[in-house]
Amino acid sequence: MIIELQHIHKTYSEQSGLSRHKVLDDISLSISAQDAIAVIGPSGSGKTTLLNIIGTLDKPDSGILTFGNENLLELKEARLAEIRNQKIGFVFQWHHLLPQLNLIENVLLPTLMIKDKKRRQYLQDRAMYLLEKTGLQNKIKQLPGQLSGGESQRAAVVRALINEPEIILADEPTGSLDQEAAAEIGSLLSDIHKEQQVALLIVTHSQELAGKMDRIYRLNQGKLLLHQQNKSY
Repeated sequence: MIIELQHIHKTYSEQSGLSRHKVLDDISLSISAQDAIAVIGPSGSGKTTLLNIIGTLDKPDSGILTFGNENLLELKEARLAEIRNQKIGFVFQWHHLLPQLNLIENVLLPTLMIKDKKRRQYLQDRAMYLLEKTGLQNKIKQLPGQLSGGESQRAAVVRALINEPEIILADEPTGSLDQEAAAEIGSLLSDIHKEQQVALLIVTHSQELAGKMDRIYRLNQGKLLLHQQNKSY
């Protein structure tokens, strides 16, 4: 098991400040290396909040969140930052590539803190391998402004994979793309999950993208319920 959530609760204050809105209500979920999971649900249902809690970008009000043998809710920020950098790959709706850096520089950004020369060379070789797999090997010197939306999002996926994470968390990764580019990113994420043996958790409104995952959960009114299972266990 990579990640386990047990009885996670999260509320936010209403605009008036007089009451609290329950976003996540007693959420429990186990994620293993073999899992490709989609979370669907209406806007404002808490899907991104759930993803941010799993990615240690936010904290629940109560509950237990473990990654391997570590309780993430008890760790100091320095250790959480290390886990985010080394064990979790993030893909968002917008690629967030730095406009002043070319493609290969953007992809290698998560490796800048690594001092070991052999490890850095390995990751540079890995970057080129992944860029070839995604059809971007001839674009490495181009700036983000010179890339299409689909190319930029593919580069973001490669960046998320560069440090060999144990899980990829993707928040509406096809939401800003046209239908063709969205289909390419969906297939890419599915293929990477199988080939790189990395767990995958996607928050999406896209039924097509969700359908590529092994399990689909629906989050609504704070509750996370299994909606569809596409793979036998």
